[in-house]
Order: sequence, then C-alpha cells, then structure tokens
Amino acid sequence: MFSKILVANRGEIALRVIRACRELDIPTVAVYSEADRNALHVRFADEAVCVGPATATLSYLNIPNVISAAEITDADAIHPGYGFLSENIAFAEAVGAHGMVFVGPDTRHLATFGDKLSAKEAARKAGVPLLAGTASALKSEDEAAVTAKQIGYPVLLKAAFGGGGKGMRVVHSETELRKLYDVTSAEALASFGNGAMFLEKFLPTPRHIEVQVAGDHHGNAIHVGERDCSLQRRHQKLIEEAPAPGISKDLRTRIREAAVQLVRSTGYNSVGTCEFLVEGDEFFFLEVNPRIQVEHPVSEQVTGIDLVQLQIRIAAGEKMPYQQKDVRTKGHSIEVRVNAEDPWNFMPSPGRITGYHAPGGPGIRVDSAVHDQAMVQPFYDSLVAKLIVTAKDRETAIRRMGWAIDEFVVEGIKTTLPLQRALIDEPEFRDFRFHTKFVDEWLEKRK
Repeated sequence: MFSKILVANRGEIALRVIRACRELDIPTVAVYSEADRNALHVRFADEAVCVGPATATLSYLNIPNVISAAEITDADAIHPGYGFLSENIAFAEAVGAHGMVFVGPDTRHLATFGDKLSAKEAARKAGVPLLAGTASALKSEDEAAVTAKQIGYPVLLKAAFGGGGKGMRVVHSETELRKLYDVTSAEALASFGNGAMFLEKFLPTPRHIEVQVAGDHHGNAIHVGERDCSLQRRHQKLIEEAPAPGISKDLRTRIREAAVQLVRSTGYNSVGTCEFLVEGDEFFFLEVNPRIQVEHPVSEQVTGIDLVQLQIRIAAGEKMPYQQKDVRTKGHSIEVRVNAEDPWNFMPSPGRITGYHAPGGPGIRVDSAVHDQAMVQPFYDSLVAKLIVTAKDRETAIRRMGWAIDEFVVEGIKTTLPLQRALIDEPEFRDFRFHTKFVDEWLEKRK
C-alpha cells in the first residue's frame, strides 16, 4: 500500500479522497491555489502545498507544480479525483516518470477512452451494441453529408475528443449539416485542442444509464450496479439514482454484462463508468469515463462498497477484493448536485455563503466542502455540494429527498436546489417517464 497520497484536486472530491485515505491509514497531501488557501481540503489533509494563483491553468492544471508538490512531500502516489488532470495522459505519464503511481487506469486506457472513436472500436470488439455512425474521424464536409444520408437524419455531429455537451450539434438536414460543420469543428478545437468529429444516429428521447465498473491488474472485472443519469440540462447532470428505475430485469442484466465484458476485453484496471443510451429495451454504447464519477455515492450507498478505497487498492496492485456474487444492491439512492447557479437560468452565482445548514437524519449523506462564511470561488466548477439520500425503496427515497432539500439552507448565493425540488415532485419523475431532453422541455414549458 502507498505511504502517502497527494490529492491533485479541490472541493468535495478532494475531501472524499482524504477521507478514504484516512480509513486506509494513508497520510495525504493537499494542493491548493492562492484562492483556496482557507479551503477545507487544505485544513484536513496532513500536509498542504500551494501550487499557484487562482487561475486553474496556473495551479490545479499546472503539471510541473503538482509533480513538484508530490516530490517535496515524498508522496508515492497521486489521486486526481475527477475533472482537472484526471484524464490527462501527459500528467499520468509525468507521474510515472517521476517514480510515483497515478491512481487511475493505465495511460493506454486513458488514450483509448479519451478518444470517442477508439472507445467505440473497443466496444465493437467487445460485442457491445453501437449506434449507427462513422468508425473514423470525418475528413470533410462532403463526407459528412454522404454519411448522414446513409445513416438517416437526424444525426449527431460530435467531437471525437469532447465531453460536457461541447462540440456537439443535432443536425436535421444536409443544409443544416453544411452550415454547422465548420462551427462545430472550431468549437471542438477550441475546447479540446482537437477538431476531429464523427457522426452517429441521433436518438431524440433516450434514457442515460451508466454502469459502475472496476477492473484490476490481475484480470478481474466486476460491475457495481447501474445508475440513471437522464435528468440533465444541456448534457449537464442534475439528478442521479441507483439502481436505474423502470427497466426490465433482462435489460438490466444485459447492460451490466456488456459493461463488464468491455472492462475485461480491454484489460481496464481501475474504477470507471461505462455509459449507454437506452431506448425501449435496447441500449447503445456512449462512452467510458476512466475515473471516479461525481455521482459515485449512489452506487456506494446501495452496495456498501467504498469505490474510492477500491480505486486506491487497485492502483496499489492489490487483487480485487470482491467477486461479482459479492455485489448486492439494497434499497434505493438518489443524488442531487447542488450547484452555485441560478436555478432557472443557470447563471453562475459565486460569492460568500452567509448561512449554511446541511440536512441530517437517517439515510442522509452530504458530500461538500463549503460551510457558513465559505467563499464559493468564481474560478472553478460551480458544484458546492452533493445531497444523497438512501431509503428502502424509491418512493421513500423521493419523499426523503424532498424534506432533505427543504432542510438544506445555503444563503448568500443562489443554488439549483429549488429546481431539483420541483423536478422530484413531477409525476414524470415519480413514474420514471423521463429522458435526457426532459428537463430542457420542462423548463421551456415554464417560460
């Protein structure tokens, strides 16, 4: 096991990793920007090193500074959390080159799954269902037009190295395709440093269901159940739950088995997530996220498996401590992402929190790094907390989430809690009659 882990992140995920390390008896090092000097992850780590000014590119994304912080504190491993450097191949290589362990998958897996086309090829080889689309990057606007006609409109024009909804356009005609081709490629280049794009068939109202997976360095692979992440706005998730409600036993089995087969066939050796689009009783591969996910707590709550500890143990070379038969799902868990944003127009709302009270009681978990008088910085992601409730069944979990949101006090800034409170009261949510476009359509009707 590691003697010391540097946590190359901030906020709630940095605290989450620090807590997992405490249970494993591993000392931790926090890194922080000048803006985060008084942040909780700095306070609760065993050591802390400033890695630069407030701007993320000069601090949390500054690879030489993060590596130097690990070296001067004698850390032998670095946990990247999610976001920032968690999927950065150059960073993972630098960690290894300096004699430390990157707590995540091998760089070959970061490369495979960081490129959506190579990820689709890996899924195809593993026998995982794919949407109709291109197998390689588009070479021209004319090629895109010919391919789209073969697939049939509407199609999705998509960045090969994208994520978060950027570099992505729904196209309904050849005229629209030619109009959007260069614009989308330019957006992909600006956002991801690569303008490569591909096409795939567009599903208008799919569910977004993902499977939590893990593989080790000894050829073992398991799933830790699935989650539904369909309630999202412009591809940004708002509410997640486990297990996924309203799907057949057969579909649940097939989607879990497909995810495990993909892990096993690629030799993937960390914790990760296989994401799928589901329409009716069919599912199609979307992507693999080779890191811990924001929504991992709901899987932990219904299985009792600490996924961050599992991730660390696998990185240390330990054999998977679970067989598939050991993974049992009990109860139902729902998570809402509390973002510092206006709940109706989603404008960022940084500032000082002037009043804070987290809900409590049976089945309530709050993963957060804020408190009364904490400063929500304008330089980083707007996530300030995750509210997770767990109960014996989904109906009870929904009721529990309602009063937990009512009890959650965050004053001085705006948060998305009023939106999420309204959504869980909607009949479509309670009857699992929702899809990835539901929130956008619901908000449009409220105007």
